[in-house]
Amino acid sequence: MNFCKKCILPDTRPGLVLDQNQICNACANSVDKDNNIDWKKREKIFQKVVKNAKLKSKGYDCLIPVSGGKDSTWQVIKCLEYGLKPLCFSWRPPSRTKLGQKNLDNLISLGVDHIDYSINPKTEKKFLLSALKKYGAVAIPMHMAIFNIAPTLAMRFNIPLIIWGENSAFEYGSKDEFHNGFTMDEAWVRTFGVTHGTTCKDWIDKDLTEKDLIAYTPPNYKKMEEKGIKAVFLGQYFRWDPELTARVAKENGFNFSKKAKLGLYDYADLDDNFISVHHFPKWHKFGFSRIFDNLSLEIRNGRLSRKDAIDILNKKGPEIPIDDIKTFCNFIEISIDEFFKILESFRNNKIWVNDKGTWKINNYIVDDWDWKKITNES
Repeated sequence: MNFCKKCILPDTRPGLVLDQNQICNACANSVDKDNNIDWKKREKIFQKVVKNAKLKSKGYDCLIPVSGGKDSTWQVIKCLEYGLKPLCFSWRPPSRTKLGQKNLDNLISLGVDHIDYSINPKTEKKFLLSALKKYGAVAIPMHMAIFNIAPTLAMRFNIPLIIWGENSAFEYGSKDEFHNGFTMDEAWVRTFGVTHGTTCKDWIDKDLTEKDLIAYTPPNYKKMEEKGIKAVFLGQYFRWDPELTARVAKENGFNFSKKAKLGLYDYADLDDNFISVHHFPKWHKFGFSRIFDNLSLEIRNGRLSRKDAIDILNKKGPEIPIDDIKTFCNFIEISIDEFFKILESFRNNKIWVNDKGTWKINNYIVDDWDWKKITNES
């Protein structure tokens, strides 16, 4: 297990590759953002995208998938600034927080039409449990719903443009053919859509029928292309920075949390209690946690040194969102012990070593963690 020499991400992170100088591709992408990308030129390209959407539309100019978070609030503000008439869509999580609902209401009040799409909770429970057992991943249903409902709605309402936020493939490391592109298509969803390359058909079994999974059914991408429906990332046209989106969102009514729910930021992962449960299995599978991503972004944006990031990591530890895990377990109707037993089956034995009952990672980026305490808690 090796760590980037510039940020603190490990090479176990899916999609992340270290070069001969031990610098990861996410950091290399960040250099491109600052030095090699002409953002004024890209903004002009976005203006053309907007113009084309307005010419094609007979109602809504664009569809914006939103959660009510600071990023989607910024997306809405940006699209309204460019004179677009958006329809916003949310997948309603089974454990939306009060603050998340408050921020979503604020987003809607900015002046948009909005659809809040709820899926049968009985189906969600079964799908979540199945995903946890099969892949040790709880966000497969969420991402499959979001990435499939959005284009399906665009098809149904004849909306020519879908506007997503950041391109995670670019921000967190990917192959060149993905981070240099300007569209989100079927290949992107299958590779970077956090669905483990699966579609709804892969989840049909004795407990989940094809009709149960209709909300997770992918659109007909060929018909989308024939209709001229385009999906783009706003982060491909405007430099993406979480501090910027947070500041703009706050200026327009977005509410921060009293403290960071998980990781570094008090403005992220606020809308759903299960988001932290989605991030937590990274610890067992890849040997890092949410705060590694946050600290690495701060390093790339020049607000934190690598040494200071490691110091913060040393103090915070890997973070175990036990309260959210309890809420999640109550929803899918399993015990906390069963949850951790399932996660244990996904522990990566290529990086983890069991030393007399204590799980640890040798030659880790932090030298003096209490691995015994961490083992007992996780």
